[in-house]
Amino acid sequence: MASMDGIPMPGGWMMSPAWLPMCGQTWREAAASFVGLWSVMMVAMMVPSLLPALGRYHQAAGLSGASWPGSLAMLAGVVYLGVWTLSGLFIFAIGSELAALAMRRPDLARAMPMLMGACLLTAGAFQFTRWKARLLACCRKGPCRIGQLANRFAAAGYGLRLGLVCCISCSGLVAVLLVLGVMDLRAMILVTLAITTERLAPAGLRMPEAIGAVTAGAGGILIAQAAGFV
Repeated sequence: MASMDGIPMPGGWMMSPAWLPMCGQTWREAAASFVGLWSVMMVAMMVPSLLPALGRYHQAAGLSGASWPGSLAMLAGVVYLGVWTLSGLFIFAIGSELAALAMRRPDLARAMPMLMGACLLTAGAFQFTRWKARLLACCRKGPCRIGQLANRFAAAGYGLRLGLVCCISCSGLVAVLLVLGVMDLRAMILVTLAITTERLAPAGLRMPEAIGAVTAGAGGILIAQAAGFV
């Protein structure tokens, strides 16, 4: 929602212009522009953690007797990224509505720093849940039912399931991206590093919890600043 470089708003925060139509642009065109940029972002952000999963699928598909395991793995990756692209529509619908409300209601705009801090706190808390741990385990493990992988429907289904699970697993970190600035390069790099680290690091390192602690701490600081304590 916020941006390190954007439109100054009541409450001392900056709104990302990505949520609003540009001059002469319709809302439909703004949504198409956002989703296009979002899809490019997701390729850059998710591929580092996606490649190991596709490698496992490629290996499993080869063991199952597939003639072209590489093509099946590529299809699974395209469907996976398609899920992330569609998530951009959902995110834009919510973000653009909030942005429009904040532009019309100064009281809501002044409350946004507090709400963004609460969002970071919630995202940090999510990192400590068993649900998050189960979702991460699903993202890390290879495909099941190896004997049924040697066709395009199975590859598309694997990509769809992996995409949905990963979208939910990364929801807290995506919320961090939205708070820091959805199109901000620095925020994208930070969140990409967090997603890749928690996905690829050994489970014993407890990286999700470490990321959650930092996120929750940032949320607490933002709330304290909004309340005038800092």
